[in-house]
Amino acid sequence: MRRHYLDNIRWITVVIVVLYHVLYMYNAEGIVGGVGKITNLNVQYYDIFQYFVYPWFMPLLFIVAGISSRIYLDKHSDKDFISARTLKLLVPSTIGLFAFQFIQGYINISLGTAFQDLPAMGVPKPVIFLIMVASGSGVLWFMHLLWLYSMVLILLRKIEKNRLLELGAKTPIWMVILLYLPVWGAAQILNTPIVVVYRFGFYFAFFMLGYFVFSNDEVMEKLKKYTWGFMIFGFLLCISFSVLYFLVQKGKNYADVPINRGPLFAACAYFGSLAVLSGMARYLDFTNSFLTWMSKKSFGLYVFHYLGISSMAFIFAKNRLLPPLACYMLSLVAGFAFGYGLYEIISRIPFFRWAVLGIKKK
Repeated sequence: MRRHYLDNIRWITVVIVVLYHVLYMYNAEGIVGGVGKITNLNVQYYDIFQYFVYPWFMPLLFIVAGISSRIYLDKHSDKDFISARTLKLLVPSTIGLFAFQFIQGYINISLGTAFQDLPAMGVPKPVIFLIMVASGSGVLWFMHLLWLYSMVLILLRKIEKNRLLELGAKTPIWMVILLYLPVWGAAQILNTPIVVVYRFGFYFAFFMLGYFVFSNDEVMEKLKKYTWGFMIFGFLLCISFSVLYFLVQKGKNYADVPINRGPLFAACAYFGSLAVLSGMARYLDFTNSFLTWMSKKSFGLYVFHYLGISSMAFIFAKNRLLPPLACYMLSLVAGFAFGYGLYEIISRIPFFRWAVLGIKKK
């Protein structure tokens, strides 16, 4: 039977990502990458939403990706898995950059001063172009890491020969709780500087836990018995994180060191993910026409939403052509419009549907 709660986690989390990126684009906490503060408010209290969701929404998607990999590999060969993941993840996040996502790169660089600074530093135009293309990766970093983890998983499977899967199925609830410790440990390693989203160790831990532990029905049944405990604990942790770093310490950068390697961040990431995972498995493991539609379109929304948000910010907010509230609302609407609209258009164009979305011609 299809695990509908996984589909529902995906699309709901992607919607949260869209909302997050709108606030991130105009944040007043100095998190670089967007336009920055455009209001006259002394404190943008709604920015606390970023602190509440940032630690757990991407770890949750990596857990879901790990579970989904287990489901796929139970019915397909390793070769099929490699082929499918390369088509869906690697092609759009590499070839797709040159085919379409360079537009996102142009917007990203234009939001800052790189087009002025790089020539002044003597950087050749071909190199500037490549920097622009690379900047178009944007939200595709998730696909880079997921493809890499998928390839590592195939190697691990050849070594462990289902022994870890069998062990994972026996995981008691107290061990599920203690698995927080290796997650915290993983947060300390293989972190890239500057581009802080590439946390190879941290997200790898979530992906592998998804595959070896939470893909087992036995473990999920145990989680569902303690759903309210995980939801309350996860909520309190995320509230504590938000209050501490947004209100008490006055808008600290939640996405960079030392905060993103701290024990509270790791706890929010892990137990926040378990709260959503167990809650959705218990209460939203079904579908209907609306949920099915949202699930089918979630990939396009993820790939294209940021282009809509950033384009509106570049055109209207950076040049102060509209009031702040209008910029927020326009970016929000454009995030969904570009996400769904571009998916419908590009998925119907030969070559581009393959290069940008990893859709193979039937």
